[in-house]
Amino acid sequence: MIPAAEFRQTAIDRLHAVPCSCVIVRGDSVTVCHGRGVSDLYRIYTTQPWLLSGAFVADRVIGKGAAALMIAGDVAGVYTDLISVQALELFRSVGIEPEFARSVPNIINRTGDGICPVETLCRDCVTASACIPLIADFIEKINQKH
Repeated sequence: MIPAAEFRQTAIDRLHAVPCSCVIVRGDSVTVCHGRGVSDLYRIYTTQPWLLSGAFVADRVIGKGAAALMIAGDVAGVYTDLISVQALELFRSVGIEPEFARSVPNIINRTGDGICPVETLCRDCVTASACIPLIADFIEKINQKH
């Protein structure tokens, strides 16, 4: 397989060229995600984890929940336009130095009146694996509403 550094630019270019939320590049495989929040990453982590393992991920916004899913999925590299300090610290705790355009104290929710609910859920978690069950419960509750 081609090392993550070799397909880094493909992921970043695709992220900025097409309307999407996230691009995962692993070898010859390019996965473009359009979902909101951590939904696509969670679905991939739980149903197609091999897409994340060793991949380079370019994402528009990374909070602590998305970072946890990427770490648990064993990504090799990450770029984001916007990252929370909590996500940055979680990546660095496992030796991943994400590339980013801007960091912020917290990811803000869609209505702009508070912190992202997944970021809030994961706030006190020290490891990525501690975040995963919280994210799973959150996604399950969201799915039950629809």
